[in-house]
Amino acid sequence: MKLYYSPGACSLAAHIVAREAGLAIDLVRVDLASRRTKTGEDYFAINPRGYVPAIVDDDGEVHTEAAALVQYLAEQAPQSDLAPPIGSKERLRVNQWLAFVASELHKTFSPWLWDAQAAESTKQASHGKLGLRFAELDRHLATSAYLTGDAFTIADAYAFTIVNWSNFLKIDLTPYPNLSAYMARIAARPKVHEALMAEGLVAAAHEETAA
Repeated sequence: MKLYYSPGACSLAAHIVAREAGLAIDLVRVDLASRRTKTGEDYFAINPRGYVPAIVDDDGEVHTEAAALVQYLAEQAPQSDLAPPIGSKERLRVNQWLAFVASELHKTFSPWLWDAQAAESTKQASHGKLGLRFAELDRHLATSAYLTGDAFTIADAYAFTIVNWSNFLKIDLTPYPNLSAYMARIAARPKVHEALMAEGLVAAAHEETAA
């Protein structure tokens, strides 16, 4: 199984889940500026949408979309308990958080805060929305170690990945102590640390969680 990724991009969520699940993956780095892999392949030929993550199974089929891929990977290793059984209330809670991260965090950060050409008013609106959502997460995490309780799940892998973008964009998490502690808690997990190391992100993650 190949995982096409770019360091620190939303593909990190799938990378973390694969390591937490104990799955064997081959990492293939993608330059998102040129849309070329490290070996020079045209990434559009692999994923016509041009973004990461993408997973290519051993049968050659290509799969995309971070929220879908973290579920797929967890289901390959049900013993990892990274995703509750399909159809359970526990799985519903995880899926709710996946949808929240995708729609309320991921798509508020991206593309607007990464786009140098975005209007300042658009960026200010994005910062304002993120502040509201970070405050909501901070209140929730005051009484919960992870998004759905005491156990780390795929929703946490996705949330950690997206909130960690605050580091690169110099968004201060100091006003959200519970969210900051949550980020530190996840960064300290051995398999998460391995993923961060593999992507060259350990220093960035440490700065983020210390903010």
